[in-house]
Amino acid sequence: MSFFSTYLWTSVGKKIITAITGLGLYVYIILHLAGNLTLFARNPDIFNSYAHFLTSLGWLVTLIEIGLLLFFLFHIIGGVIVYIGKLRARPEDYVKYESAGPPSKKTVSSTTMVWTGLVIAVFTTLHVITFKYGPGIEQGYVTTIDNVQVRDLHRLVVEVFSNKWYVIWYVAAMIFLGFHLRHAFWSAFQSLGANNRVLTPIFYTAGVILAILLALGFLILPIFIYFTGGAS
Repeated sequence: MSFFSTYLWTSVGKKIITAITGLGLYVYIILHLAGNLTLFARNPDIFNSYAHFLTSLGWLVTLIEIGLLLFFLFHIIGGVIVYIGKLRARPEDYVKYESAGPPSKKTVSSTTMVWTGLVIAVFTTLHVITFKYGPGIEQGYVTTIDNVQVRDLHRLVVEVFSNKWYVIWYVAAMIFLGFHLRHAFWSAFQSLGANNRVLTPIFYTAGVILAILLALGFLILPIFIYFTGGAS
């Protein structure tokens, strides 16, 4: 416990925890989008096969979900504590980082991290309730793939994204996600010590590009389904 109390629970330690969990969630977001892109396929069986494969992993997917939940909780708690610490330490933060030079890295994204993060937390909770714990085979959302009855998650997705208000909420949340990810990527590496004149501009640019691609990738899906009904 001495290690946790003397280092990990310090201001720097909490920032490192937030950075590590944030990068872990970043990887998950990329993988999640890659799977969701199968919704663009003409055949609904492709997305349903992907979803069925995940559920068929059994205890392994449960273990992954528990890990994601812990990452999510530690990231939120760590981020909020760091934010409160910054407020108390103003006008001078508890840790100073040398700027890599102009332009300043202070942006709308960096100054609204805690708020965009809270929006994402609310969105994620509702998203999980809607899709993971939404109607399944017992409620008639069933299809057959290779002579096996599986949950017709594709049908549920299409029905949900047929509601314009849900689509508007989803798109807005993804815009907030983009702002959050824009700052999260490079600042995570900065918190882990990779803050020098060579690497910082690379991480910063990569973070902006990834944030745009991920946000667009996610928000295009509901718009596409709303106007096409999920058909290519």
